[in-house]
Amino acid sequence: MPPMRKSPVFIIAAIFASLTSQGAAQVTPIETQQIKIEVIGRPDLLWRYSSKESGQSFDISPPRFEVDNRSVTAALTGLRQTAAPVTLPNGVVEHRFSGAVTENQSLSLELVFRVPPSNPVVRFHYRLMSTADHKLTKQNGKDNLEYLGVSLSRYTDVAEIRLSEFYELPHTYIPADVPVLPRDFENGQKIMGPIVICSNTVDSLVLAYEHGSQMPDAYLAYQLDSSKGARLAAVKGSYYTGQPLDSRNPYPTVWMEIGAVKGTRFMVMQAFRTFLLRHQALYAESRKPYIFYNTWNFQERNQAWKKGRYLDTMNLERMLIEIEAAHRLGIEIFVIDAGWFSKTGDWTVDTTRFPDGLKQVKSKLDQHGMRLGLWFTSKAAVSSRMLEKNRDCIMTTNGRPHGPAEVWETEKSYVMCMVSRFGDAFADELIRLGKDLGVRYFKWDAFDQYGCNDSKHWHGTAANTPEERAQSYSFQLPEQMARVADKICAAQPDSIVDFDITEGERAVGLRFLAAGKYFIINNGPYYYSFDDPQLAPGGGMGANVLVFPGLARAVNARLILDYDRWIPSVLFMTHYLPDDPEYSQSINLGSLILGQNGIWGDLPGVSEEGVKRFAETLSKYKQVRDDITAAYPTRSGEIGGTPEIHEKINPETGKGAVVIFYNYRNAWRQRGPFFPGTFRYVTRLPVAKEVWHNGVTVAGYDSRGRAILEAKFDGPGAKIILFGAK
Repeated sequence: MPPMRKSPVFIIAAIFASLTSQGAAQVTPIETQQIKIEVIGRPDLLWRYSSKESGQSFDISPPRFEVDNRSVTAALTGLRQTAAPVTLPNGVVEHRFSGAVTENQSLSLELVFRVPPSNPVVRFHYRLMSTADHKLTKQNGKDNLEYLGVSLSRYTDVAEIRLSEFYELPHTYIPADVPVLPRDFENGQKIMGPIVICSNTVDSLVLAYEHGSQMPDAYLAYQLDSSKGARLAAVKGSYYTGQPLDSRNPYPTVWMEIGAVKGTRFMVMQAFRTFLLRHQALYAESRKPYIFYNTWNFQERNQAWKKGRYLDTMNLERMLIEIEAAHRLGIEIFVIDAGWFSKTGDWTVDTTRFPDGLKQVKSKLDQHGMRLGLWFTSKAAVSSRMLEKNRDCIMTTNGRPHGPAEVWETEKSYVMCMVSRFGDAFADELIRLGKDLGVRYFKWDAFDQYGCNDSKHWHGTAANTPEERAQSYSFQLPEQMARVADKICAAQPDSIVDFDITEGERAVGLRFLAAGKYFIINNGPYYYSFDDPQLAPGGGMGANVLVFPGLARAVNARLILDYDRWIPSVLFMTHYLPDDPEYSQSINLGSLILGQNGIWGDLPGVSEEGVKRFAETLSKYKQVRDDITAAYPTRSGEIGGTPEIHEKINPETGKGAVVIFYNYRNAWRQRGPFFPGTFRYVTRLPVAKEVWHNGVTVAGYDSRGRAILEAKFDGPGAKIILFGAK
């Protein structure tokens, strides 16, 4: 019989398999003690992540793009390592691989992996590149981009972790841990995430992507399917129709994470939290638990309670007094809020308020070993050089500019678009201030996610609809903000950039945290948050309600500690009040040392006893603060309930803190007698034997070295015990 002829389809498949295997053979796997990554390049398997601890492997499907009205799956040939591994400033090792896209050899895909030496979570993204002139398209009028696909079929429990639900009653963002049920997979539901936690009785997995937007305004989502698979895909804004794809314009995807461990979801949550603390950001300064002070609360008090103006106290004399008071309390970073500048954009010091240009302020801070922080926003004053050079970067909606409007009693300014060349000009100004004034803390305020659909910026052209340009702006904003923050930190690695998310409709997610931290609560709810038809009926601070010493504001601010299960609380700046009386000071101290680490108020007005209380507590806290920051949180009781007990003990050292809150006070007996209470608590982890406390009795230790604690309360307050503090 004549030999059987192979079909053309079979021959093509064989050739493709050969090329793919040849490409894969040239690529050495990435390995650490915990994980292994194999880059393969097949249409169904771009790369494989394996956990050595759990013995499980996860096949990651390739991204899919729409190029020139054709769907292109990034299966690769000729795979190679494109650069030698590089150790980044955070100790993470970066690996780069690339290969030609099989369907179109003018396209190639670069895979970038950032692999920690001692953590199972891997950070990765892709860059689609081209040697020819192509366009990204939307043949059906919607984003056609799939980032990855992975099977979750081995897991019985799946949960979506949302980071950006805005809860109006406390007026803050909160996290949500939402079960993903079998019926969600069966019916092809989409979930926004950005974190997905999967577990069974043996092992667990985390998936995440880095972006930021308020729930439910998703720009990416996980598409579930009946086979219990999940595909991360674009929803809107990931690119604009006709976006160039050529040798000068590669397309970078968002950053993503995957990690797996042996054990429960609790174990993978700890690993992911540690990854964010130690390995996500290139520069570590934003992760350090300094004690911060901000001038804004006193500025507000002066305006609301003394009927003055916000900037009446923004002057050299007052700042020198506040610095001295801050030093006595133990504050390390002193942030001067709005009003220090003569005009936005140019960011020159207002010499009518600071005749020497902040020289005495900086000298006094240096004398006390403190650092200078300043307030900024993405605006440029009408008469500024910044506006003159970047007038084409003004944020516009349907051709109407945003502004000019007064900025906190200073010159009228225009809002500038960060998704334009203004972002680099802004970065350069802040870097200059770092060099000239020694600024090391940059507070960014009023960066709203919505508003620009200008056709002359980086988020679309006149050929795109205003809606598409607006979506592209909103999608790109967190990436551009993180890029600018990284540029500042690269120039001055001991810098910290914080992004104010105290109001809704801001880009809350994982992306900015790769470059900085959040400032999450200002004064909490407004009167309208309680459906009060009067915006400011009186008694509070303007329209704000929770502005007084006592229980309420601290309880509201501690709601943020729910994030600490996934994202370290040190990345969520919140300011607590130092005001007397003693019970309020104990509550605010107990709250801030759990990681939010901010103070604001009338520092010179704190009693001498209060100053001593803060100084002593914070000096002891600083001995164990790195342990508290590293520790995974344990809480007994609800936030605002009685008792509410927080434990943050580093299992490697036994050092850390337990804070017990007594949150009850009879509303009709403000001055007592109070309702007393005694509480006992056994720590979850063994502890160091050396302790400092403000009224906690160590009744003993059990056979595993866990402390048995007792705390007595005559009324509201907080009892703090620091293990390992001398």
